[in-house]
This record gives sequence, C-alpha cells and structure tokens, in this order.
Amino acid sequence: MPTDFAGKYVVVMGLGRFGGGIGVTRWLAAQGARVHVTDLSPEDKLSDSLKALKGLNLTFRLGGHEESDLDGCDLLVVNPAVDKRKASFFQAAVRRGIPWSSEMNLFLARCPGRIVGITGTVGKSTTTAMVGAILDEAKQAKDWPHGRVWLGGNIGKSLLDAVADMKPNDIVVLELSSFQLEDAAECRRSPQVALVTNLRENHLDRHGTIEAYAAAKANIARFQTLDDWLILPFEGVDLFPRDWLARPRLYRFGVVSETRQIRLVYPKDGRQVLEEISATLAVPGLHNLENAAGALAIARILGVRDEVSLAALRRFSGLAHRLEFVREFQGVRYYNDSKATSPEAAMTSMRAFDGGLIVLVGGSDKGSSFVELGRMLATRAKAVICMGETGDRIRGEIVPVEPDGRRPIIKTASNSQEAVDLARSLASPGDVVLLSPGCASFDWYRNYEERGDTFKLLVRGLT
Repeated sequence: MPTDFAGKYVVVMGLGRFGGGIGVTRWLAAQGARVHVTDLSPEDKLSDSLKALKGLNLTFRLGGHEESDLDGCDLLVVNPAVDKRKASFFQAAVRRGIPWSSEMNLFLARCPGRIVGITGTVGKSTTTAMVGAILDEAKQAKDWPHGRVWLGGNIGKSLLDAVADMKPNDIVVLELSSFQLEDAAECRRSPQVALVTNLRENHLDRHGTIEAYAAAKANIARFQTLDDWLILPFEGVDLFPRDWLARPRLYRFGVVSETRQIRLVYPKDGRQVLEEISATLAVPGLHNLENAAGALAIARILGVRDEVSLAALRRFSGLAHRLEFVREFQGVRYYNDSKATSPEAAMTSMRAFDGGLIVLVGGSDKGSSFVELGRMLATRAKAVICMGETGDRIRGEIVPVEPDGRRPIIKTASNSQEAVDLARSLASPGDVVLLSPGCASFDWYRNYEERGDTFKLLVRGLT
C-alpha cells in the first residue's frame, strides 16, 4: 500500500448518498492523488455529496462500477457501507492484487494521538458524546494532562483532514461501527482505550451470523497490548474472546437497577476494587445510566476527577434521534428515538418509560427477529402502530399475554402522518408516544435522521 499518495491513482468505491466517502476523497486529493470516485447510485441521488466535493480535481463514474476503472489502480478505498463479500468490483480488485483500505484504516495508521474507541450494538453514539462532554469540561482545568480533544468516527465526522494537526498527547475519541471494525483487522491497530457498550443481534443482513458480527466488534481490542485498557459491561460478553476477562487492565461497568447507581470494578494495587457511584442525568432511562457508567470509566482512565465527570453528565442533554424529547401536547409527551434501528435498541428505549406507552415501530428489514420485540410490545405498550416494510411481521409477533390474554391496541399506518395522527387519537394525558422503530429507515426515508426529523415536524405541527 502506498504511503505517499502524490501522483498515485486511487479509486474511492462508494461516495455515499450521506457523504461517507467525502472526507477520504478530500484528504486524498489534498495529498496529490489522482482520485477517481465510483458509486452505484446515479448523480441525482448523490447531489448533496457531490456539492461537498465541488472544485476538486476528481473523476467520477456514477450509476455503476466498471472494472476497467481498476486499470493502473494503486489503491482502492472502500466505503464501510460496501458489503465486500457481494461486491463484484471489490472482488475484481482483490483478484488483481490491488491493495485496499478504508477511511478509518487510513486514519488509524496515521493518528499520532491516544485513541479511545467506543463500539457496541446500542449506546455507542451516546457514550461517545458523553465522553466528549466530559473531556470538554475537563480540558479547561489547569492540570489537564493531555493536549487537544478530537471527536469523530461513526458519530459523523471524518478526522483524516485533521491528522496533520494532531499531537502524540492529544486524545482522539472514535465511535466505531461493526463495518469500520470489520476492516480494521487489515490495519492491525486497536485503540489504547477500548469500550464495548453491549453486544446484541444486529446487522445480520451484512455479517450473516451473530458470531461474525461479534468477531468484527472484537477487532476493537484484538490488537491491544497489555498496557492498553479494555472496558466491558458486566453482562453479554459471552461471544467475545475468553482471554478478555483475564486482561490486567480491565474495567467492568454497569448499573445497580434497584438503587440506580453506577457500578465499576477495576484493578488497583494488585486487587479488584468495586465502587457504586450515584449519578443524576438529564436523559431518561436505565440504559443511559449504563452509557454514563462506561463514559465515567473512560474518564477515570484518562485522569479526569469524578466530580468533573458527574457534573458534565448532569448537564448532558442527549443526542438528536436518541430518546429525544420533542414536545408535550395535551398532556402527552412525544419522544423521537429514530436511531433505534434494531429490535434490541427499541426494547432498551421502551424500558425507559412507565405507564401508558404508544409505540411507533417498523421500517426496512435488516434480517432481525422480532419475537422478543413482539413480546415486550405485548406486555409494555398500551398501543402499537406498525409501519413500513416490516410492519406486518412485527404485528404478527405481538401475541396475547397469558394468563389474562392482554394485548395492546394495534394499528397499521401507511405513512408517518397517519402514524402520528393515530398515536394522537390513542393517547391520553400522562401517556408517552415513542417513535422507536426497531428497524432501518430505507423503505420510506433516506436515513434515520430524515425519519426522525419528519416525526418531529409532524408532532410540532399538532394543534
């Protein structure tokens, strides 16, 4: 793989409708590479991404891939959204012996700072943002032992453009998806501080099995040294390598549900120490306390005092589309949880509320089972509004609960406007209306953000 890109012919496979390839394309052009961008989507579908590259000396092939574009290729950079097993263009590059990489791998190979990596099925974005909020507070102190703080990765920002400005004492906080970590095995570098929020069934349409999904996630710590830190939850680590639990620098985190206290177990002076810490959050749900527990563990490893971390967590107001409070109307609270794109994420969010719950579920299919989601909807929801491609499948899994045969009211909506109208008609003062689809959004929307923004617009328009 080339290390000096000046004059090299680099093909970027997958610009992406949401700009996943923008950062690496801009960076490669700045290095003097001859960059060719190819994407299966046509130009009109990529207009926003193309605007961000305006003015750069690039060539394009849009609306399909042509193997002839690989002639003379020095490096193929693959968007993490590309399923390499099924992509004939990628397989052609492999047959030709063309080296390949990804935006994240190019960054990991060049980042001089101390990397904090955060992954998991649910909670990784919120935990990453919580860590960012804590470090923003901590770096104001005169005794701050580190340099600048950088936040990026799957949370939405490429840091390749900034790598030249980074120093060895900087802290780089990265949210890492399974798709990014799947490629990281080629890079053979893991973060010096690695946290897994949890591991539940997800993305089986891409990884095939839960074991393959877990193996991709495991790359976050696969190449750590004994001087590095690994942070794991108390539950749900059975699919990870057994030797992880024997690591000398292992933090465990969780929440005592009865007292709602953060629980941490960590090594100190040759023994294991258990602590239970009280924390107050602005964001609802026991799962957010679990996210805060992981963030607190990271902060401690980086030398941040607990009082600083807990103060920052108290002020943390959450991220858009993640149990985001929209408004209260006629005594009913409306929450946008469009980022819940797996059944497990939707179930986690439902646990954050007591009382009357009207849940909007359904979307595009990722190959997940809805059996457990159906059971929880049957026991916890007052009403369920099924939407999209998977709506009928989810509806079929909501079975009466024995012994009383309780079953929520179930409706089907053909669009978001109808879903919100149905929710309003079924809700009473004191109830919660929760958009938590448990599915991806690509049947009706470009992404989960557009789905959540539409829901917020409709709710704010209620009169």
